Amino acid sequence: MYLISKIEDTVRIPPSRFEEPVKEIAAEVLNENYVGKIDKKLGLMVTVKEIEEIGTGKVIMGDGAAYHDVIFTALFFKPELHEVVEGEVIEITEFGAFIRIGPVDGLVHVSQVTDDYINYDAKRGALLGKESKKTLEEGNKVRARIVALSLKGKSSKETKIGLTMRQPGLGRFEWIEEEKEKKKDKGKGKSKGKKAKSKDKSRKK
Repeated sequence: MYLISKIEDTVRIPPSRFEEPVKEIAAEVLNENYVGKIDKKLGLMVTVKEIEEIGTGKVIMGDGAAYHDVIFTALFFKPELHEVVEGEVIEITEFGAFIRIGPVDGLVHVSQVTDDYINYDAKRGALLGKESKKTLEEGNKVRARIVALSLKGKSSKETKIGLTMRQPGLGRFEWIEEEKEKKKDKGKGKSKGKKAKSKDKSRKK
């Protein structure tokens, strides 16, 4: 889930950049300081959207840089437990698939890929379903549900997200479409069967 939050902070601008547009420099400094960092309440900061207010710079003795009080809006990504997310497979290993979800990565363990038994094909770099023949490879687009979540670290590198694709409506996009088509075909078959029965009854009468 993405959210936008308004934040107050102080930005340090070095003397060498005094001639540059102050708002642009302030946004650049804030991005360098905070992008990729995690706030327990807001989640992972993705980017500074806009500097709404910036105060007059104050110089501290012995420093030389200007310190500006700023109010800015920032975009955050905060994954939630049980949230359904979409992403791209970026790596396949023998123990599962890593999925890129926005600015972070999650892991689908082999036991959570499908209900089928999964084999790892090292040469191909793919996970293969034994009975279903389903395949999962790097670059595939998938839909998954968050089943384990840890945002205890200070950056995205320390974030841990566990995913599952075993529930209905989840998995590789192609699998989801195939399931939809199967349901449509089953529905058509049932409706034809009902019509046939009604015709037989009318003949008996």
